[in-house]
Amino acid sequence: MYQAFVENDAEMIEINPLIETDLGIFVAADARIVIDDNALFRHPKYEAEKASMLSLQETLAFKNNVTYVKLDGDIGVVGNGAGLVMATVDLLNFFGGTPADFLDIGGGASVEVIKAALKMVLDDPDVKSVLVNVLGGITRCDEVARGIIEAVKDAKEKKSLVVRLVGTNEKEGQKILTAVGINVLGSMEEAAKQAVKFAEGEKQ
Repeated sequence: MYQAFVENDAEMIEINPLIETDLGIFVAADARIVIDDNALFRHPKYEAEKASMLSLQETLAFKNNVTYVKLDGDIGVVGNGAGLVMATVDLLNFFGGTPADFLDIGGGASVEVIKAALKMVLDDPDVKSVLVNVLGGITRCDEVARGIIEAVKDAKEKKSLVVRLVGTNEKEGQKILTAVGINVLGSMEEAAKQAVKFAEGEKQ
């Protein structure tokens, strides 16, 4: 087990349960191994197997190195940092909305990554409105704004979009979005309320 753990870059490996039969023979009744996703490039077989099991959105998320989890609601969520995205999901639930996903673009995401991530959510047929919630640190708000514009331009269908954008280069980012008619909110609570209203049918 230890050899398999090391050779496969595993995060966890277990035999559970281990059964002793009436004849005194031990049998591994079930086994589980979890491979570190960051090491999949060293294991093409596992990488291909994982890709074959993923949905379209999950495949795109995997390719763009963003964290994506599909949920059962109708409000798309895009943010930077797991804590912020979780807080956004909680806030939408608090105001009566139902999140359609958990999507974390991470820190320092490029325009291309932001575009790909947002387009994934915009192209999800279950999504009625989208909330982009970014607190810029190493992630620059002007880069986020450019990624948003590119995603909206290429999306299959126009959907209501709510953006909360604060932090590094926030004025530049807000100016870029305002110039093309996308309103930017500074309050996370107001942004969540607006996204819920849009999902319920209120027009943007």
